[in-house]
This record gives sequence, structure tokens and C-alpha cells, in this order.
Amino acid sequence: MTDSTANAQVHRLDLGYFVRPASETGGPEPRVEPVLGYLVRREEGLILFDTGMGAADAGTEAHYRPRRRPLEAALAGAGVAVADVDVVVNCHLHFDHCGGNPLLGGKPILVQRGELAEARRGNYTFEELVDFRGAVYEELGGEAEVWPGVWVIPTPGHTDGHQSLVVRQGDGTVILAGQAHDFASEFGAAQLARRARLEGVAVPLPSYRAWVDRLMEFDPRRVLFAHDCSVWEPA
Repeated sequence: MTDSTANAQVHRLDLGYFVRPASETGGPEPRVEPVLGYLVRREEGLILFDTGMGAADAGTEAHYRPRRRPLEAALAGAGVAVADVDVVVNCHLHFDHCGGNPLLGGKPILVQRGELAEARRGNYTFEELVDFRGAVYEELGGEAEVWPGVWVIPTPGHTDGHQSLVVRQGDGTVILAGQAHDFASEFGAAQLARRARLEGVAVPLPSYRAWVDRLMEFDPRRVLFAHDCSVWEPA
């Protein structure tokens, strides 16, 4: 194990919340959801995973009623400034995940090639959050090892170009899963479906996305999400 892996740290960032209307929750009531980012601290530098909610049009504001915590304040709570960030990784480019990107001009932003192309086609996000002054994209075509022990892994579903970040730490692997699942319990259900299949339980069994197999190959100790404060841990 390298020293940088042993000393890796992941800090959760509170970037505010929004109200998902009942029409999107599948139930009778709206649901208030957090917006979470993550700061990965390594000897090589700092990786910021997701940057919070950007400015939106009047319709989006009324629909989701967001309450934003400035990225600068969230990072200050972790003892760093925007200028200290070395690399940005967005799980995808919807406005509630890339809103702080314009503050990070000149910093490399790692994104799946198809995700960036989709964001630029329109009716997907807000263009000023994508092609802002100083935007520097590193377009990926699949998995990539960012630094030793840190990988970007495609986890399509919420969007075709969604990606997660895998971070080896001294006490085990942490996966920053973004919105690969909305809730930790959904990821837990998927990995149990996988376990049942591998253990030969008779069909029918629930389906799960193929990338769950890839993530579980990393033997994660914790999986964290963008809109759920709960953390998945193995039983």
C-alpha cells in the first residue's frame, strides 16, 4: 500500500438542499434532499467530487425550491479554499452537481465524453455551467485511474454518462457514487441481488446494473451518495 493511499481522506461537503416535488417522489408528499459533495485529500493533491447547485431559471427554482450553501463556505469548513483544489470530478452535469464549476476555471474537470456531449446539446443543464470562462475538460471514454488508488468508474443509469469515484484508503475503499442510486438502501438492495445470484438462489431475482459487479470488485467499506446522508456499509 502506498503512503498516499494510506493517508487518503474523504470529507463530506454540505452544499445545501432542494425539495423534490411529490410528482417525482412516487408518493403523496414532496421530499427534501441534501446536495452533497466530497473532498478527497491525498498527497498528490485535492480532488473535488461535485460542486453543488448552480443558478437556474425561474421555472427550475420554483420547481425545486433550492437552498444553496456556497462552495467556498463548504470548502472552508474542510480547511481549504477553492484555489487549493487540483482536480474536479462531476458524477454528471445536471445543475445540482456542477453548479460550482465556474469558480474552478483552469482546473481539470474529468467527465465522460458522452456526458459532456449530451450537456452541450441543450435541454439538459444550463450552458453557463458547462462552457464557462476557463473551463478545462479531460474527456474520458470509460474507466480511468486518476492517481494510484483513485479510479473513475462509469456508472450509467441516472444519465448515460454518469460516473463514480473509487478511493483506496488505509482503512478500506470508499466509493463516491453520486446519483448512481438516489439512496444508500437502493445500492444495498442491488448488491444483495448480486450476492443472491452469485450464491445460486433460484430465479426470479431482482435485476441490477452491470456496473455493480465492477464496484464490488473493489471490496468497498463505504459507499456514499450525492442526495442521501446515509452510508452503505457491508453487513
